[in-house]
Amino acid sequence: MSTPPPPYWLPPPAQQAYAEPALNGFALASLLVGLLCLPPLGVVFAVVALVQIARKGERGKALAITGLVVSLAMTAALVLAADRAGERLFDRLDTVEQYEDVEGELTAMDEMRRGDCFNVPGGDLLAERPFIYKTACTGPHEGEVTSSTRLAGGAFPGAPELRRTAVDACWKAQDAYAMDTWALPPYAEMFYFGPTHESWGGGDRRLLCVIGTAEQEHRGSLRKDATMLTPEQVALLRVMNEADLALGGQPEEELDEALPRYREWAAAVDRALGVEAGLLDGVRERPELAGPAGAQLKGVEAARAGWQRAARATKPAEFRTAWDEASAAQSVETEKVLRGAYGLSMTVPEWLAGESDGSDGDPEDSAVEDSAP
Repeated sequence: MSTPPPPYWLPPPAQQAYAEPALNGFALASLLVGLLCLPPLGVVFAVVALVQIARKGERGKALAITGLVVSLAMTAALVLAADRAGERLFDRLDTVEQYEDVEGELTAMDEMRRGDCFNVPGGDLLAERPFIYKTACTGPHEGEVTSSTRLAGGAFPGAPELRRTAVDACWKAQDAYAMDTWALPPYAEMFYFGPTHESWGGGDRRLLCVIGTAEQEHRGSLRKDATMLTPEQVALLRVMNEADLALGGQPEEELDEALPRYREWAAAVDRALGVEAGLLDGVRERPELAGPAGAQLKGVEAARAGWQRAARATKPAEFRTAWDEASAAQSVETEKVLRGAYGLSMTVPEWLAGESDGSDGDPEDSAVEDSAP
């Protein structure tokens, strides 16, 4: 008996092997290149990766899209930075060209003193912190220093408060430096250079007050202080300049919104005019001054009456009426004759000439220039 053959066993069915799709190399490269070195090349790599992934079924689509977005953003930032750098470069080149044409010796602002004259690149006296080139006042110059002081320390007072402090200090400095304000040329203006918020943090406290003459070529000093005038001229100019400063202290707010401040202003003007009236009353006995001083005194007293009514006003309309009466009481022509009797300039300045046309004639509204923010 034969032995039957062993049963035939079928082999188990073959298991199909699963191979995970490969990660596309360009997808990873787009993100790395976009972040680290060449964003435009990262954009190219991302596009190539997306094409290959769609064709070959590779992994990395999300990575490629992320690389594309990152590369585009970095490319935009790079273009913007390059544009700004180019602007700064061209501005610097323009400034260098301007420097080549500036007359004088480059001088630090802290080294400038009262009476020094200077030029700035491009004649730009409105620049925040310009480069100053000190030069002789006998030659062409664009600015003349009336005072150089350091402000008190402490916390930054804020731009509005700093501006008020600088304007007040520099008008006083100019009136002391060029006392006969009518003798200044029409293109002369008051400027100042003060600290910014940023420079204040670094210890900058310098306030430089300047008479600017950049609008026209100017030679010679504008200095006419107490050492260059007679005692009688100095006495008159001091009280008249104080009265002008008081008049220029008009509040910035509207009258209807700040009547109490306007009343304080009116009282301050009255006090300044009272000092002027006292001086005029004291010189009326001098024959050569009796007529002009008497006429000026009459106008001053009439103006004082108006300012006193304004200081007591309880309504804006009441204040405005008294203000108009006070302004109309004084005559520019009367002051012109008085100045002539004292041997001072009789050329009515442009900021004051408007009074004869009914305008306020406020010097601070017509000649204040500001280089600080």
